[in-house]
Amino acid sequence: MRRDDLPKPVADEHAVTKFVRVRGAREHNLKNVDVDIPRDALVVFTGISGSGKSSLAFGTLYAEAQRRYFESVAPYARRLIDQVGVPAVDSIDGLPPAVALRQQRGTPSTRSSVGSVTTLSSLLRMLYSRAGSYPSRQPMLYAEDFSPNTPQGACANCHGLGRVYEVTEKSMVPDDSLTIRERAIAAWPPAWHGQNLRDILVTLGYDVDTPWRDLPKKDRNWILFTDEQPSVPVYAGFTPAETRAALRRKMEPSYQGTFTGARKYILHTFATTQSALMKKRVSRFMVGRLCPACHGKRLKRESLSVTFAGLDISEMSQMPLAQLMQVLAPAADDKLAQEADRATLNRPASRKATERRVAAGGSAHESAPDVRRTGNLSEEKRIAAQRIAHDVIDRLKTLHALGLGYLSLERSTPTLSPGELQRLRLATQIRSNLFGVVYVLDEPSAGLHPADGEALHVALGQLQRSGNSLFVVEHDLEVMRHADWIVDVGPEAGEQGGQVLYSGPPDGLRDVATSATARYLFAGPARRQAAARSPAAWLKLEGITRNNLRHLNAELPLGVFTAVTGVSGSGKSSLVSQALVELVSASLGHEPPLPEDEGDDELASTPLGATAGRIASGMATIRRLVRVDQKPIGRTPRSNLATYTGLFGHVRRLFASTKAARSRRYDAGRFSFNVPKGRCVTCEGEGFVSVEMLFMPSVYAPCPTCHGARYNEHTLSVRWCDKNIAEVLGLTVNEALALFAEEAAVQRPLQLLQDIGLGYLRLGQPATELSGGEAQRIKLATELQRAQRGDTLYVLDEPTTGLHPADVDKLMAQLHGLVDSGNTVIVVEHDMRVVAMSDWVIDMGPGAGQQGGRVVAAGTPADVASAPGSRTAPYLASAG
Repeated sequence: MRRDDLPKPVADEHAVTKFVRVRGAREHNLKNVDVDIPRDALVVFTGISGSGKSSLAFGTLYAEAQRRYFESVAPYARRLIDQVGVPAVDSIDGLPPAVALRQQRGTPSTRSSVGSVTTLSSLLRMLYSRAGSYPSRQPMLYAEDFSPNTPQGACANCHGLGRVYEVTEKSMVPDDSLTIRERAIAAWPPAWHGQNLRDILVTLGYDVDTPWRDLPKKDRNWILFTDEQPSVPVYAGFTPAETRAALRRKMEPSYQGTFTGARKYILHTFATTQSALMKKRVSRFMVGRLCPACHGKRLKRESLSVTFAGLDISEMSQMPLAQLMQVLAPAADDKLAQEADRATLNRPASRKATERRVAAGGSAHESAPDVRRTGNLSEEKRIAAQRIAHDVIDRLKTLHALGLGYLSLERSTPTLSPGELQRLRLATQIRSNLFGVVYVLDEPSAGLHPADGEALHVALGQLQRSGNSLFVVEHDLEVMRHADWIVDVGPEAGEQGGQVLYSGPPDGLRDVATSATARYLFAGPARRQAAARSPAAWLKLEGITRNNLRHLNAELPLGVFTAVTGVSGSGKSSLVSQALVELVSASLGHEPPLPEDEGDDELASTPLGATAGRIASGMATIRRLVRVDQKPIGRTPRSNLATYTGLFGHVRRLFASTKAARSRRYDAGRFSFNVPKGRCVTCEGEGFVSVEMLFMPSVYAPCPTCHGARYNEHTLSVRWCDKNIAEVLGLTVNEALALFAEEAAVQRPLQLLQDIGLGYLRLGQPATELSGGEAQRIKLATELQRAQRGDTLYVLDEPTTGLHPADVDKLMAQLHGLVDSGNTVIVVEHDMRVVAMSDWVIDMGPGAGQQGGRVVAAGTPADVASAPGSRTAPYLASAG
């Protein structure tokens, strides 16, 4: 947007302050942007993926608001806070304080839960402490006694995990037909360490060439379970006969080796390793079962003996939030108080007796009546119950209105989607009653069924009516239609974006020809261009039990594009991403997939039981299973687009084949920034150095030696097509396509990345800078490089999350191409445009949690759009 096009200043000075005025924004790909944005309004920042909308909303507006706030914070306190840094902008006027609600994965610890994020668990613990019904002669417990995460409350047997773990012969030796030399002991470490332990067994005289099941029981037990650690000479590479001969002759050994039993290795590694990968590996050999002391409830016996409304705190924490509201309603409405008052009339001395007992040093709760026996509470307890229950229900109403009534307080946050976690934080903000704040939200509609989206609009309206401004980065067309103002950024992504194409009321965007958003916002219903395909076969699932699925039978068509939909929490992911994936993996002979959560407590995240049920028929035509999720493609900046897709290996070989490289005997490894011989010694291939600024945010500056290039001077002197290796990594996918036009091995992955809408990404873009949607599409592009055999089942969970409708169309073209090649694609999806263009639709529901878990309708999009009882039907009908 040109400065001449901006709203002109008005005479009323107060009216001017109603706008946030941005001048000269240059963060990331923004091109010296000037824009005026109204306050006290719902403003949607939109544009295709990578256009720069997040750079404007979060990287500029929120970053500047945070910077101004931290200027008022004590210098020492600033050191303890993660700061986003100073944005590249000339000036921002009229900017109020800001609160950011970003899309992010759940907290790493599996001990973090819905209850802890919302602080509802603290209130519930207080309710049980102050108003619970105690057994006779049990003293009052404090709130901490009802938390499994404290020493006071945790079950002593399982330390608050709810499960106990053991290492068994079956878990360590899954295939007993193998010999020790053939790695029968799968729990032992791989590579040299495992070979070392096998060589030690040879020295000790154990048979390593007989199948495990034929070895004497005594030998098997010692190898697996001994705590002894004998040190013996090892003759590396010798056969058993040669080893025996060497021992007799007392030959000089290769080294002295120390033996470790398999169980001891597992337990020691799990307890001491700093490697998350090793910890996750050994945790697979530990078998979990419910703790026999607390039966999985995680709390000590005394805490579980206290009840409220006839339930212990664990039972209440496992309830869906919607049901919890019903259970607490009588206490909040003070019905219990009325019962207590009637009981008090019959026992007029009860209160005085309580007062005398307290005066004598006793507890008011020692002999309180049990609600299960008497149906009433003492007066002091019913007052506490009414106050706490009323507060809990108020908070639960907000969560329920945001479509989260199917969650329970005990639900672990690593298992939540980014959209669910953001809505939990949004509910907390609604309850905070702040005024005059700018809320900057990152796609709050992500993961929401259109029916739940309506509740989101109500919640956003509440925040706005409270006197706040809402700046929302969003792709959802319905959210745009509810907006007061739209800021459209583009026209393309990356270097071709970074301009404000339009800033104004939604209707005005209709006339902006360069806007990709306008083409979809004002378009008619979606339609499939090609005729719908017919199923080639059916994959039949029987008796599926997982989460809220109970003995479900389902039929999934093969050879077509299927969308599984339903309200949030209806059981879509339980059916597709969990049950289907696990059963098909098992049928194909693969290991079950690791848990979806990425918590730091591998044991706590290990599921107690896999999916119950079976595949009745349909596996004959499935040879491969590919699950494309939104997990990061790497956890450090050293992992990037080029390394993950494999194209960087081809690029390095091209550089190694140049005349300059051959003359210096440089191999392909020389052009890796992870190898010492080619990388910069100062930054060790990072490209930047961190400058500690004490109470100010740490500054990451380009390396003073390589200036961000990552490589040393000698490596950078080698050029291919007049570019060095660092300059190639700095190219976007679109730019690299032109450079490598004659190199088929590099051209193919680049072309797929462009086709899928990622042409704006740089080849060396660190994995840590990629969104979940970008990571998912990179995985898909990597998979698309494979030759299509027509026998693969592709499973994707909400692949359109974080995508502009224009990018969705590019993605769908690739997915439909997979189906045209004879494969099967099944997606869990809320985007009704995608559902309308599917061949087959399975609608789960009808509600969430316990009200869901059933197939409400199945058929073509037209069939489901007219299905009675389907909450998806009306939205699908209007979309298609």
